[in-house]
Amino acid sequence: MTVHFIGAGPGAADLITVRGRDLIARCPVCLYAGSLVAPEILSWCPADARIVDTAPLDLDGIVAEIVSAHEAGRDVARLHSGDLSIWSALAEQTRRLDRIGIPYTVTPGVPSFAAAAALLRRELTVPGVTQSVVLTRTSGRASAMPERETLAAFAATGATLALHLSIHVIETVVAELVPFYGADCAAAVVFRATWPDERVLTGTLATIAEEVRFASIERTALILVGPALAADEFRESALYSTDYDRRFRPTGQPVPKAGA
Repeated sequence: MTVHFIGAGPGAADLITVRGRDLIARCPVCLYAGSLVAPEILSWCPADARIVDTAPLDLDGIVAEIVSAHEAGRDVARLHSGDLSIWSALAEQTRRLDRIGIPYTVTPGVPSFAAAAALLRRELTVPGVTQSVVLTRTSGRASAMPERETLAAFAATGATLALHLSIHVIETVVAELVPFYGADCAAAVVFRATWPDERVLTGTLATIAEEVRFASIERTALILVGPALAADEFRESALYSTDYDRRFRPTGQPVPKAGA
């Protein structure tokens, strides 16, 4: 018996990995994260599968479901939204499983910040503008931020910021970022990326909070801030330059013609 932790992606069912889909299809037990997982994904479960919404369960209840499946020799598909590497509660679940000796695997998923960038049709790292992306959040009831991880500390780098779980304090976010990025810095808010009711708001740090209030967005939204979101005048990278020497295209060799 094995528990398969699976990143179910940002919303749209077809953004799950093939591996994740195949694991779901063969697991007789599926534990999923409530409204954050697209209902279509659950249709891949075996017809007689035990399907449990973990939204009303605490950690003890979730582990009890896993232990019950373990005792019955039934594999479990444990679905979380987005990708499991950030804010998924994976660590606390796998720590419990390690202690009681239940094996598990981890299958990555498409993270929400990547889905948001795709909707904006923007690269978050632009040559000569920024080459770093900071994934962060503000303090919340479920988990406080460490004292050293402040918005000011991250903003001082000038990196593209992807702020999760922070839309409810958008005014505070703006106030803390303006001294570093300037009021005219590009900002965007993406609500429920890739879901049927997705919404995209674009503007600047001077305007984005008002746009959010007008749209009545209070949850399930990502805030993106940084000059890369509006960069147009920037140098091209050397990667595709004719004089850039690399293994598969040494300098001095003719560039293949299109279609060749």
